[in-house]
Order: sequence, then C-alpha cells, then structure tokens
Amino acid sequence: MKILAIDTSNRPLSVAVLDDDTVLAAITVTVHQKHAEYLLPEIERLLAMADLKPTDLDRVVVAAGPGSYTGIRIAVTTAKTLAATLDIDLVAVSSLETLAANVPVEGALVAPMFDARNQNVFAGLYRIAGGVPTPVIADAHTNITDFLKAVTEYAEPVWFLGDANHFADLISTTVSAATPRISSWLNLPQVATIGLLGQQLDPVADVDRFVPNYLRLTQAEAEWQAKNPNKKDTESYVEKI
Repeated sequence: MKILAIDTSNRPLSVAVLDDDTVLAAITVTVHQKHAEYLLPEIERLLAMADLKPTDLDRVVVAAGPGSYTGIRIAVTTAKTLAATLDIDLVAVSSLETLAANVPVEGALVAPMFDARNQNVFAGLYRIAGGVPTPVIADAHTNITDFLKAVTEYAEPVWFLGDANHFADLISTTVSAATPRISSWLNLPQVATIGLLGQQLDPVADVDRFVPNYLRLTQAEAEWQAKNPNKKDTESYVEKI
C-alpha cells in the first residue's frame, strides 16, 4: 500500500510517502509557516523523489488536529481533495497521538501538548501499548493546571512532549513523579509515523463531510453563539441573508 502522509497542524510542514512499512521519502520544514504556499509543491517534490505519480497512491493520511486552525484546514482540505480526485482512502489521525508515538518505550505514559494560549493547551494522555499510543485521557482543549492535576493522579513518570517546555516550571511543581528528559526532536511530529498509524485505521466513510478536529469553537462559531445564546449548538452559525 502506497501512502501519502501530511501534517501542517502546527509549525512544521511535514509530508512523507510510504510503501507499506518502508519510508520512501520524507520532508519536514520548520523555518516558516507558509503552509498554503508550500504544501502542494512539497508533495509534488516528494512524489518525484520517490519516483511515483499521484495515481500510484492508495491512501492519504492526514493529521487532522488539534492545532493551528489555519494549518489544520490546509492539510485536511488538501487531503480531502487528493482522496476525492484520486478516488483513494482518506484516513485521519490525531495530531497529539502522532507526537505520543515518538516514544518507543512500552508502557510509558506520554502527554503531548500544544500551547493554545492564555494558560490553555490542546493535550491528551496516552499509554504506549504494543508500540502504539492508546488514549488514557482523551484529547481536549483544557486549562494546563487542570490537565496536570488529572495527569498527577496516575502517580508515575510521564513523558511530556510538544510545547511542554512552555510550562516547564508548572509541570515540575505539579507532577511529583519523575518526568524523563527528552531529546528536542521528540517534540516534532514524525510524519512517517503518521503514515504508519494510518495503515491500521479505517478510512473516513464520507470524504466530503469530513471536518478537522479543532477541539474548540472557531472564532466565527464563538461569536455566533455569543450573539445567539438561546440557539442550539447544532444550528448553523452561518448568517442567512
């Protein structure tokens, strides 16, 4: 199975192409966030490096959030377009889960997080089981203090990844169990891992209706709810003229 993996959910732009478990080529760019401008050219370059055509692909796997609104939209829109145009599988994986998969220690507790500003984070807690991250605390948009209190309940060492260094002092004073020191590369998503995780997951049933996993309201939704407090959450926030 030939797989294209895409992740622009945060600062890095990462793409890889795999043939089953073999990584044919991978590209990660961290020096800018011009994902909309660079993603398609990098995919084209990647396929050329692997001597493949788009029609050779069997599946596209995308990190569908949480993370940057714009970054998630770019990756998901690109993945949906490729899947629909090429008539291939679309698979979505958690952007946090892909970070957790960087820890190759069986049984380890891993807490990947992204800074969501104002002392909030996108975070989850995973247990590495059979080499695969298994959710222990579901991905959420939450206050960092509340998340750390929940993690502390497990009373064992936790690998903190991603933007955890933004909260290093709070982590060290809240989590009593020893937290392993990590190499900085573990804080970056390994795009080939996204492809490997996506091999084991079921494809999206309806590509057209698939949406990113933002884990919090977009600005437009939040503003609509503020203006319409009596409306149900399931009602459309798109203003009708």
